[in-house]
Amino acid sequence: MALQSSGMAFRKILTHFPEEVSLAFAYGSEVFRQAGASASQKNPMLDFVFSVDDPVAWHSKNLEKNWNHYSFLKRLGPRIITSIQNNYGAGVYYNPLIMCDGRLIKYGVISTKTLIEDLLNWNNLYIAGRLQKPVKIVTINENVTLRSALDKNLQSAVIAAFLMLPESFSEEDLFLEIAGLSYSGDFRMVIGEEKTKVMNIVKPNIAHFRELYESILHESPQVVYKAQQGRLELDKSPEGQFTQLMTLPKTLQQQINYIVDPPGKNRDVEETLLQTAHDPDCGAVVRLGLSAIVRPSSISQSTKGIFTAGMKKSVIYSSRKLHKMWKGWLSKTF
Repeated sequence: MALQSSGMAFRKILTHFPEEVSLAFAYGSEVFRQAGASASQKNPMLDFVFSVDDPVAWHSKNLEKNWNHYSFLKRLGPRIITSIQNNYGAGVYYNPLIMCDGRLIKYGVISTKTLIEDLLNWNNLYIAGRLQKPVKIVTINENVTLRSALDKNLQSAVIAAFLMLPESFSEEDLFLEIAGLSYSGDFRMVIGEEKTKVMNIVKPNIAHFRELYESILHESPQVVYKAQQGRLELDKSPEGQFTQLMTLPKTLQQQINYIVDPPGKNRDVEETLLQTAHDPDCGAVVRLGLSAIVRPSSISQSTKGIFTAGMKKSVIYSSRKLHKMWKGWLSKTF
């Protein structure tokens, strides 16, 4: 599970929104310290995601409470807003640059059904990717399916990272691979994000990553976890890799199948995964599969953001991102 928080400030912010939230979490550099330019940003933005069972009802209430949070799309009503949320990008609707309780925040709204599907299948690895890194859970209800999917997402992250790592590696190596899963192929890593973003996330937060993944590593039959030394030894035999490939989320398996077995041959996915397990470049194939999931969703979600945020906020938000990237570049150059 993701890390629990009793943060009173986060819970106070949550009171400004409709109560019907199945999961709310805060994430990013304002929640867990990051190295690099993000650490010194003036008036930094606090990031939230709200998972809601009934997005139409939730947006309807939120429009009553927080009409000014929305762009021109608010005039189209909650059903159209929900349709845009569900059917474009990564299934999440963001309202950025909102002043709330004296803090600048950004919040995304996602359907609980869409979130569970992404956690289990990695349809776009957008919010599932966020939840592979340490986050602060503000509230979570007793949805057994959601809780199980959150755990499965973490287990899948470990397996995918194993496939891209050598036989022996450090905890830090593992956490860097995990943190980088949802950035594979993300066009924002070329424009808008610091190039060392993954390192900046992991380095100051090794203990938080360990808290997230320790029990999974101890229970995995495919790895020897020497916690005292912070080292791991992995089964890299074709049999071991085949077992790992067979437990990957469905969408990633399908992307690997498409890469290894282009349309026309119509081989069974299991047969393709067996071939991949024997390939010395197995890890590179997995990475290509991840990129094939992340790239289109990152582009379409960012495009959607121009409409959901509105042009003025989009320009301000983008300039903040570019400024952060520029500061990161300057700090490494001089």
